[in-house]
Amino acid sequence: MHSGPETPTIEPRPLALGGLMAMASSVGIGRFIYTPILPFMAEGLQLTKADAGLIASANFMGYLVGALVAATWLPGSKRSWMIASLAASAVTTGAMGLSRSVPFFLALRFLGGAASAFVLVLASTLVLERLNRAGKDNLSAVHFAGVGVGIAASALLIWGLAELGNGWQSMWFGGCLATVISTMAVALLVPAANEHRPAVAAPAIVRSGTRFWPLVMAYGLFGFGYVITATFIVSMVRASPNARSIEPFVWLVVGRRAGALKALSAACLLEAIGVAMSVVSDSIGGLFVSAVLLGCTFMGITALGMIAARTMLVGSPQRSLALMTAAFGLGQVIGPVAAGYGFELTGSFYLPTLAAAAALCISAVLTAFFVRR
Repeated sequence: MHSGPETPTIEPRPLALGGLMAMASSVGIGRFIYTPILPFMAEGLQLTKADAGLIASANFMGYLVGALVAATWLPGSKRSWMIASLAASAVTTGAMGLSRSVPFFLALRFLGGAASAFVLVLASTLVLERLNRAGKDNLSAVHFAGVGVGIAASALLIWGLAELGNGWQSMWFGGCLATVISTMAVALLVPAANEHRPAVAAPAIVRSGTRFWPLVMAYGLFGFGYVITATFIVSMVRASPNARSIEPFVWLVVGRRAGALKALSAACLLEAIGVAMSVVSDSIGGLFVSAVLLGCTFMGITALGMIAARTMLVGSPQRSLALMTAAFGLGQVIGPVAAGYGFELTGSFYLPTLAAAAALCISAVLTAFFVRR
């Protein structure tokens, strides 16, 4: 006897690959392509460090707002919202090449940040839930590796366009095209399926507030701690006479070294060392080590934090991911503004970057406490 409509069979590996593509395009490119483009924009538009920091923070403010909205119930299909957000990320990325106005850049990066948060929360919810039902949780690493893939792809894209003599506008257009292609791939790899939405959503239950909220605080400090170096490391390299020759490769190293570490607290300490080295040493070796430590810990912390939070807010994995993303976004909003104005006041990124390293150390302590409990 036929018992009703069947749920389409989900193939775990293509699904994980679709998650990778979604993260690569919306976060790796949509959010982070600004880093390798920034030196070219700064030269072409005479942007101050404060302006550059404001543009970065506008993106992260949009990310924060998008995460808070994604924490609420959204009408319709999560997949439809995800695809629409990927399209919005492509449009806002390409439109950056159409103006020379800082207020226009602020508006576009805000909207692009909101789209990135929607994709991260919704794609992670869809992909991780389906992988869990299929008994393939180990493939979640493929999904989160998308950010590193996107960063590496954006580094190669910008390097290639620069070698061909293209300006910063063409670089934004190239990022838009890459996101459009990725969006089509995601639409094929992440199929529609019954989402089993309850008529009345069950309230989320915090399994252990003494564990969940310290994790959220640590995640917010991590957002502040990594973002100054992640935003300005290419500009730091360009400003260093000793290291300018490696500018095309530093952002590529950050993307290629993305991977998960076993301990969140150890990863935060390693990243603190990498962040500090970006200003303590301006040698080629020191900056490469900084980029490697930033890359090899960044996605490990991101993935482990999101996976841990998802298991602690029972009844609403989407809300737990959104709360973590919002805390992360708040730290990111503060970081670039503090760095930009700190540079204007002191003439270097030294003090803001050391403050970021200190925040990562505090995050490590909070995470160690959370793990012990």
